Amino acid sequence: MAIKRFKPTTSTQRFKTVVRSADLSETTPHKSLVSGTHDTAGRNNYGRITVRRRGGGHKRKYRTIDFMRDKKNIPARVETLEYDPNRTSYIALLCYNDGERRYIIAPEGLKVGGTIIRNDQVDNEPGNAAPIGNIPVGTSIHNIELVLGRGGQLARSAGSFAIISGRDKGYTIIKLPSGEVRKINDRCMATVGIVSNSEHELTSIGKAGRSRWMGLRPKVRGVVMNPVDHPHGGGEGKTSGGRHPVSPWGKPTKGKKTRNKRKTSSNFIINRRK
Repeated sequence: MAIKRFKPTTSTQRFKTVVRSADLSETTPHKSLVSGTHDTAGRNNYGRITVRRRGGGHKRKYRTIDFMRDKKNIPARVETLEYDPNRTSYIALLCYNDGERRYIIAPEGLKVGGTIIRNDQVDNEPGNAAPIGNIPVGTSIHNIELVLGRGGQLARSAGSFAIISGRDKGYTIIKLPSGEVRKINDRCMATVGIVSNSEHELTSIGKAGRSRWMGLRPKVRGVVMNPVDHPHGGGEGKTSGGRHPVSPWGKPTKGKKTRNKRKTSSNFIINRRK
């Protein structure tokens, strides 16, 4: 993979960068694993905006991803590595020995023609999946189940991974990308390796129009609004917006802790994220 830069023929091209990967297959997605989808543009079922700054964007097709990795003891050959507009990582199309095809999140180092497997005991090769209690300490993993049988939820974005730190009475201790250290049931599934497209964070959108292609609308700071529009609005000249930053609805923001102290999962967190 490499970062592609553009000649500054226009001001919008000057800072724009994209990731170019020679490993990706030039192909359309597998038809049986594709479904139609529509954008909510931040509206709920009443048509009211509940998430601001969303709307427009290019039309997409949703690729069904296998986060469960529940096909056991059946080897799968990697047919293609593809771009997925719905996520930052690349995806891999697997063809199992019984003929079934599934998409998974592609890890770094996975090649077309390679073979991977989901088993109770597997080699530490990218793409292999196993219960987290059977993966050696020190291994980088991704697509980690948080709750048994729910499918992978942790470490799924481009370049992310967690590290297995130790064991503790039926639980595996892992360090997450955020820095949080927590315990996960030994029977929960995880996939070996680091998520692909790690250079994604180095790209620069470069121009406002590219944000609109992705369905992101303009963002305006509260301090430049009028008092009727935002608690930080109004004032003479440049004002900081008050001593305690708040949302447009008066709720504390920018660092205010919002996690419920009585949340059950707090019992499994050893060290909080930074």
